Amino acid sequence: MENKHKPNNLPRRECVLPHIWDVTDLLKVVQNHGDRTLFRYFEGKELLSMTYVAFEKKVYEMAAAFKAMNLEGEKIVIIGDTSPQWVCAYLASLASGCVAVPMDKELDIEEIRKFFGIVNAKAVVYSKGFNEKFIKSIEANDTSIQYFIPINPAYNSDFDHKVITYEEVLACGRERIEREGYDYPILHNRETLAEMLFTSGTTGTSKCVMLCQKNIFAAVNSAVETVCFYPDDVLVSVLPVHHTYELMCLMAAMVYGMEICINDSLRHVMRNFKLFKPTGLVLVPLFINTMYKAIWSEAEKSGRSKALKTGLALSKTLMSVGIDKRRSIFKAVHEAFGGRLERIICGGAKLNPDLIAAFEDFGICICEGFGITECSPLVSVDRYYNRKWGSVGPAVPACSIRISEEFSDGTLNDKGFREGELQVKGDNVMLGYYNNDEANEASFTKDGWYRTGDVGYMDEEGYVFITGRCKSVIVLENGKNVFPEEIEEYLTQIDTIAEVVVVGRKAKDSDEVILTALVYPNVDKFPTGATKDLIQESIRNSINQTNRRLPTFKQIKAVELRDTEFEKTPTRKIKRFLVK
Repeated sequence: MENKHKPNNLPRRECVLPHIWDVTDLLKVVQNHGDRTLFRYFEGKELLSMTYVAFEKKVYEMAAAFKAMNLEGEKIVIIGDTSPQWVCAYLASLASGCVAVPMDKELDIEEIRKFFGIVNAKAVVYSKGFNEKFIKSIEANDTSIQYFIPINPAYNSDFDHKVITYEEVLACGRERIEREGYDYPILHNRETLAEMLFTSGTTGTSKCVMLCQKNIFAAVNSAVETVCFYPDDVLVSVLPVHHTYELMCLMAAMVYGMEICINDSLRHVMRNFKLFKPTGLVLVPLFINTMYKAIWSEAEKSGRSKALKTGLALSKTLMSVGIDKRRSIFKAVHEAFGGRLERIICGGAKLNPDLIAAFEDFGICICEGFGITECSPLVSVDRYYNRKWGSVGPAVPACSIRISEEFSDGTLNDKGFREGELQVKGDNVMLGYYNNDEANEASFTKDGWYRTGDVGYMDEEGYVFITGRCKSVIVLENGKNVFPEEIEEYLTQIDTIAEVVVVGRKAKDSDEVILTALVYPNVDKFPTGATKDLIQESIRNSINQTNRRLPTFKQIKAVELRDTEFEKTPTRKIKRFLVK
């Protein structure tokens, strides 16, 4: 996969877009887009669409309903599948002066109830997967929730008085508007609490992040200003909507006036790519890796792998003399993604630079970004007009980044730069953690910079390169620091490895730390009936080959196979704290 040629940068976009100060600004922009299609989405098996102006009307009605229901200033949980109704409830919460609490639909119901209590939520808007779960809560009266608002109610029993359906809430809002009129409350302080999010990262302990509208829309504006999209672009929403990364990108797409198509199931992703024909995607590295492996797997199954390799060689030769025939040479590859895919924004975890180069060869531009929930979440993104593979780009306009020397031994890396923790300051940085003074003190420096916990370096142009995590660093007996993510980048290139985590194991008879690869194998790459010993030997041999490319102190000394995938967060990052 290795590719050393330079990126084919896109021309810099000359486009003046409105600056969004708060949610009412966003809703004005949404209304101004008029009858353009905002959402295409499934209800059951039926494919529906919704215009921008129709969507804004529903947000207005729901905000008016929250006023009529005496919910202004209260916490409203939104949980469930991505849908126009989910996004409507979120924006209506912000616009009505409520506090939105997006929540992970994969959480255990007991965890959800616990979070209800922590934030003292008064209402919950939810998709059909929670109908039965919440009915039990209603019967037991075990939460502080005053209103349960099902998007797709199950009409199989008499509802408790606490249940008011999504459509009934909209009707309540319309009645309020007709009877008394309604204006969105004026936001006098953009730093008032507007959103609460429970982190579900790889550290093991959920904390409640508090964001204000200044935070939220600083990130949205930064996304609009630094990525390359246009009003006629089509986006397919794949990632969980409760996550700030996906939600921010959806709001940025609304500013552009783009069409957002909602994927209804991970099982249907490729089918929906062909149906919706996206021009852009917002993804995490796992999807990119899976897509790349699928391209070659399909080529092998159809007997076209040799032709694909020949096409790559031909394309590179033509590109070297300024002739770009990638979309015609790799038409079959493009058709698998709908035939129009041009750009991918990738974040959520570190992406192997070779994958960016590989997709570039097929004519698909990938820009890698870096973010964290506590920063709303956008911190940096590689500039489409001046890309550097392996970098997450310079800081976005909302913030500044500095490299702390706190975790550095003072030496320069092989690129000639000093490595340290990435620290952030700016309008996108959270208000703090809810009711958690200890975490707040630990997460900010004395001079007010947020500690990301990520380690990296910054080049002379301000481009950031992430090399690892402070908490995942493995300290060897000789004092050398090893960031496992660096080694995992190499190991994930081995096609017989599906997933891998590198850990430090103590030797039995000494204090020596043994770098060990915990591997979930790609069994499809082995003959049917292959034994565990055969698989282990094959992977061990491949890793030995990879070791030759690594410094001695970073080489893998032991391999352990797993029978199951690693447990992951909703954004498909492996939960390292669970890895033993």
